[in-house]
Amino acid sequence: MSKNLFDKIWDLHTVKTLPTGQTQLFIGLHLIHEVTSPQAFAMLRERGLSVLRPDRTFATVDHIVPTDDQARPYSDDLAEKMMQALEKNTEENDIEFFNLESGMQGIVHVIGPELGLTQPGMTIACGDSHTSTHGAFGAIGFGVGTTQIRDILATQTMALSKPKVRKLQFNGTLSAGVTSKDLILYLISKLGVNGGIGFAYEYAGPAIEALDMEARMSICNMSIEGGARVGYINPDQTTYDYLEGRQYVPKGEAFDKAVAFWKSMASDGDSEYDEIMTFDAGDIEPMVTWGINPGQAVGVSQSLPELANCSDDERATAAMAYEHMGFTPGQPMAGAKIDVAFIGSCTNGRISDLRAAAVVAKGRRVAPGVRAFVVPGSMQVAIQAREEGLDKIFEEAGFQWRRAGCSMCLAMNPDKLQGRELSASSSNRNFIGRQGSPTGRTLLMSPAMVAAAAIAGKVVDVRTL
Repeated sequence: MSKNLFDKIWDLHTVKTLPTGQTQLFIGLHLIHEVTSPQAFAMLRERGLSVLRPDRTFATVDHIVPTDDQARPYSDDLAEKMMQALEKNTEENDIEFFNLESGMQGIVHVIGPELGLTQPGMTIACGDSHTSTHGAFGAIGFGVGTTQIRDILATQTMALSKPKVRKLQFNGTLSAGVTSKDLILYLISKLGVNGGIGFAYEYAGPAIEALDMEARMSICNMSIEGGARVGYINPDQTTYDYLEGRQYVPKGEAFDKAVAFWKSMASDGDSEYDEIMTFDAGDIEPMVTWGINPGQAVGVSQSLPELANCSDDERATAAMAYEHMGFTPGQPMAGAKIDVAFIGSCTNGRISDLRAAAVVAKGRRVAPGVRAFVVPGSMQVAIQAREEGLDKIFEEAGFQWRRAGCSMCLAMNPDKLQGRELSASSSNRNFIGRQGSPTGRTLLMSPAMVAAAAIAGKVVDVRTL
């Protein structure tokens, strides 16, 4: 019987059906970090339990780590306590920890793929909502809470209700200057932040197949912002080429055997879906969010929506967004003046993102009054960027070059907005208070668009540069 990739992976990892109707699912890879894991380890200690499969759990530090002064102890007492807890928990349980001394530290959803831990056909869990990133490899990535982290540590399984599967077919090609970040913002603007509730998203079609792995990760990363439980892309030659030679990927004949398995996990050509939706990638232009959730986005050439044109379900949130953002219905998106530009995050902190932004920044200067940051997604990204001279390009343009971490994406570290600053950000969420200030404001866009805004001091169409 023909199956899609999601059903194949789900069936392969099913341990049993629980009395609740949920599935007990085996988790092939468990990624942990400093924020959501301390309580889970404490729960294990209270019950006298140990980590069942430490060989399938890997840790890093990303959310709280400073991106400038990393001297210990950290100036933030809570951040220091979280770091100490992770150090203790990984040491006591023999868990591999990619710390600041390892040379491989970085954002959890950046280092998993770059180390080759993330592979097709896997179930992957992490105490972070953007674990959907790993679906770019033909894996199924679940963001989980602390109780589920405890369950996975103790049993290497978790209880889940199976979602339906929606295939999102993107035909045609993306225009020059339009990126995968624009594609996913476009999708969420069309379907809404709740449009994917109850679904796993399969991204398919010529426009998806033409993307490199890092672009695919950006799309899958933000599946959760559209309400989907997971998002994935079928593995193909692009996937295998990216993985070959990476640290945790099989070598030699074992790699050939792994590829054969990975190919078998891809959706069958005649597989069935609960829903199929089709889009034309040529309709997409550079996107910018204007409101307080990722679904409130328009093309850079467009004007902000009139309240009267919003649906009944959207009107109240739109009115709240206009009040918070200080924008006016009907005003052009282009021209909004910014105070801060942030390039980084698990959505867009990879080497290809930095290259795209550097093309815009080279030979130009950040506008007066704009604070601009570039934060590599991992130590390895930072090393590669320096080898290519990208750090110098950014510094000469007036950007601050920082160390690897989540940084201003969620501001659980010193990188925060101040007051009502307006930020152009390559991250994934524009919620009120997300970037560290309860009155701060965030515009989500691609890294190249952020760089263009930093140079112009306002939102501009990167294609004009």
